[in-house]
Amino acid sequence: MNKALEILKERGFYAQCTDEQGLSDLMDKGPVTFYVGCDPTGPSLHIGHMVPFFALRHLRKAGHIGIALIGGGTARIGDPSGKTEMRKMITYEQIDQNVETIKAQLDKFIGFDGKTAYSENNKDWLADLNYIDFLRDIGSCFSVNKMLSYEAYKQRLERGLSFIEFNYQLLQSYDFLRLHEKHNVQLQIGGDDQWGNITAGVDLIRRKLGGTEELNAQHNVFGLTFPLITRSDGKKMGKTEKGAIFLNEEMTSVYDFFQYWRNVADPDVEKFFKLFTFLEIDEIKQICAGNINEAKERLAYEVTKEIHGKEKADSALAGAKAAFSGEGDKTQMPTVEVAKAELDAGLGVLALFVKAGLCASNGDARRLIQGNGASLNGESLSDPTLKVTAANLDKDGEMVLRAGKKKFCRVVFK
Repeated sequence: MNKALEILKERGFYAQCTDEQGLSDLMDKGPVTFYVGCDPTGPSLHIGHMVPFFALRHLRKAGHIGIALIGGGTARIGDPSGKTEMRKMITYEQIDQNVETIKAQLDKFIGFDGKTAYSENNKDWLADLNYIDFLRDIGSCFSVNKMLSYEAYKQRLERGLSFIEFNYQLLQSYDFLRLHEKHNVQLQIGGDDQWGNITAGVDLIRRKLGGTEELNAQHNVFGLTFPLITRSDGKKMGKTEKGAIFLNEEMTSVYDFFQYWRNVADPDVEKFFKLFTFLEIDEIKQICAGNINEAKERLAYEVTKEIHGKEKADSALAGAKAAFSGEGDKTQMPTVEVAKAELDAGLGVLALFVKAGLCASNGDARRLIQGNGASLNGESLSDPTLKVTAANLDKDGEMVLRAGKKKFCRVVFK
């Protein structure tokens, strides 16, 4: 098997392939141009979106050429795959803005050099399509019976599938056709929920451009999907009580991003190392064979470095060490400012935990303290009526609050 495919399999980026041996043979002959798509239906990618883009970098490192297709056109409809209900429609202006934001996020992670990796926007060929011509030229190649056999549509039919969403597969297939004609793209990769859409694109290219043995060979294209990544408890990877783990620092702080990886379950550590870092397999196994907490800390650092850069990863690590061991730089911890006048007047401890963002309400803070889950400067709190004053400041004139085992906040008074 081709070495690049072996790497994808070894690291967990492999669920199905339309023709594994054929793709392996093609990759052995030289660089293959491939693409992976994402729809800009939100203002930021989350970590779950990044699985195919980590695979893109592995394939690129192996000498292949990757295209990130940002769906400025398909986002106007919304992909029903893996969704229990229709996506909320957003304005075209918002979609265009999301495209630019997501393109910047991917450029930072991938590095679009215009030679081995670059981006495309399917708005360029979808926005001005003539619907009648599209139905005659493309729609005639699709069997409704076959489309309804795909799992993505089966699940949605039970709850309700709109006609606008039913068109999505035609548009994604058309993307593959256009990219094949424009860039000689021969492979589409994506999550396993995209299997139906990807194979439909493979079939469309064969129908439109094949016909003879020579043409079939010339336009032979492939699809490859990855498993949908879940945690060891069966829940979707990249989700927390607060929601998804976003790349946008205003939506998920770098510290919280780091802590997500620091707190993954023990059985997930090696799997996530393989998927979300570029460390060699032997090194990963060596790390995971040692102290599990040190392995988690290394995982958090490596993933944060890949997404946010080394400097911010260093800061997040320092903040985590300060919070959990008192050894790092506590200025890198999540920090809030509170008016010194409130401290001088005697600030209720319940209000302080709410101001710090560690509790949603005074009632939550009261239950936390009564359950022995709160501390101030390392000392457990037991009195929910406590008034915090200057006497509670540490040597730096600050406070470090803890809620539960994993949530910390530094409070600065000005």
